[in-house]
Amino acid sequence: MTQEIHGTVADGFEGVREEFAAFVAGERPDYEGQLCAYVHGRKVVDLWAGTEADALYGVFSSTKGAAYLVVALLVQDGTLELDRKVTYYWPEFAAEGKGALTLRDLLAHRAGVVGTDSGFTLAELADDRQLAERLADQRPFWRPGTAFGYHAMVSGALAGEVVRRATGRTLQEVYQERIRTPYALDFHLGLPAPHEPRFRTIQPMDPTPEQQALLDATPTGPHTLTSIAFNRNATEPTDLASLPNMPLVRAKGPASVGGVASARGLAGMYAAAISEVGGQAPLLKPDTVAEFGQFHSVGYDLVSRAHRAFGLGFQMTADVAHPFLGAGTIGHSGAGGSQAFADPWSGLAYGYTRRRFAFPGGAAPENDRLAQAIHTAALAL
Repeated sequence: MTQEIHGTVADGFEGVREEFAAFVAGERPDYEGQLCAYVHGRKVVDLWAGTEADALYGVFSSTKGAAYLVVALLVQDGTLELDRKVTYYWPEFAAEGKGALTLRDLLAHRAGVVGTDSGFTLAELADDRQLAERLADQRPFWRPGTAFGYHAMVSGALAGEVVRRATGRTLQEVYQERIRTPYALDFHLGLPAPHEPRFRTIQPMDPTPEQQALLDATPTGPHTLTSIAFNRNATEPTDLASLPNMPLVRAKGPASVGGVASARGLAGMYAAAISEVGGQAPLLKPDTVAEFGQFHSVGYDLVSRAHRAFGLGFQMTADVAHPFLGAGTIGHSGAGGSQAFADPWSGLAYGYTRRRFAFPGGAAPENDRLAQAIHTAALAL
């Protein structure tokens, strides 16, 4: 039985509802997901199926978008300087030959400390302070600044320690005070206990036989860069899909993977970043968006073993995922299938969440058709 489509779209975006309905009709009967979008600060799409409008999901690495938005704000304020060495803020980071690395290169996944030799415990993964302490002492896996690789589980902790040293506040606290609370965003780095009943447990990936064959054909040993970056070299290897289901992770909200959000929360955050929302000026000035949306690391990613592109932390979404988007689009996807971004050229802010972990991980394939339908409608306005 096909799930019923709920919610509203603005005039001119009727095709988005049709595209969402067509996708849901082809999905499993137990599909749950949400889609939301703003154009120039006005909500134009607010749809969901198989769930409630205000359900919350673990959004995995879409969390990183909130972390980098905090850093962008502090750079804009002058509190942080991109070309200062990380050790100016965090002296202990100099250990094992990392002393010359700049904040710019740290954000661009060029530090080389994608994990540690022995991996992390669950308690460490949930706590950015503990992660940062371990990473400060870690020998880098490549010469810092000379190459790049996705710091999947630790980039938020690395940026967060710089934020803490510079401000005396955790990244999560700055996010709460300057971004989440002023805009009443349903996007939490540390889920408050009263909101726990709204959380929907992430369901594991359910690959087809053909997809499972692809997974089986590409094994990775426990000591490869890929395994180290995803903490599969730990005594108890991390099951990435289960992380948001762990209360400790939800409560602490680690800035790499621990965010909990609705599609409304994801889209609303990016709308606030680039547009006037509710009479409030955009969080970021155009020059700041342009700086963080410049290509900084492009080419072969040593961790992902594929072509990737990063700006200052943010994924270069128009290059990697959605080539129809404007240059300088900033955003980040999550392993479970979520996607979120802001396209400053069209004024589009997009958020998508789903309950079942998507194959093969990262932005779920349906994001391409959904985002393109919204982008087309936005350009026609």
